[in-house]
Amino acid sequence: MNNYYVQNIPIKSLSINGKANADAWKQANVLIDFQSPWDSGPIAPIKFRALHDAENFYFSFCVLDTEVYTDTSANKDQNIGNSDRVELFFRSDASLNPYYCLEIDTTVRIMDFEARPGKNFDFDWNWPIQDINVLSSIQNTCFVVEGAISLNSLCDLNLLKENKIEIGVFRAKYNKNGQGKFTPTWITWVDPKTEDPNFHISSSFGVFHLE
Repeated sequence: MNNYYVQNIPIKSLSINGKANADAWKQANVLIDFQSPWDSGPIAPIKFRALHDAENFYFSFCVLDTEVYTDTSANKDQNIGNSDRVELFFRSDASLNPYYCLEIDTTVRIMDFEARPGKNFDFDWNWPIQDINVLSSIQNTCFVVEGAISLNSLCDLNLLKENKIEIGVFRAKYNKNGQGKFTPTWITWVDPKTEDPNFHISSSFGVFHLE
């Protein structure tokens, strides 16, 4: 499995602002190994970082993309599902029974849901609001999504075990095709080795090690 190492920082040394420009982020390992196994075209570079302290797991995406598509035509979950976004999936183990999904667009709307094998999604489930904070910004050359999740909530959901979290890191990029419709390019940290795009599968996850 792919591995990423999450550096430990002093408590209260990072306050997210949606720009991921705090000094603490300089201590994070930068994850840039993203790919689209189902699309031969180039993808915009992505820089992902994660940190943790004694209370929170922090993450940030910096996506070098200035042509961001956001759908506002339907209800919130449909909108996010048809928009440029970043995604984090968390699982307790390879059974994916259950796993938890966060899909976040550039307007900082969150589609969070509990899932089970076979793309069985419970959209009535939400990450406890007191345990998650997400902010975003669109800048001259990129967009940024930055968040904090309490370690207590990760433990309560049986996702943080022996200082490890099994996580999928993804992005959906929407481009206009020749018919004027927006279609997605699916981008992932871990290649799940599937014929068609599928993040909802055990092989799409890697391991984050909390130092």
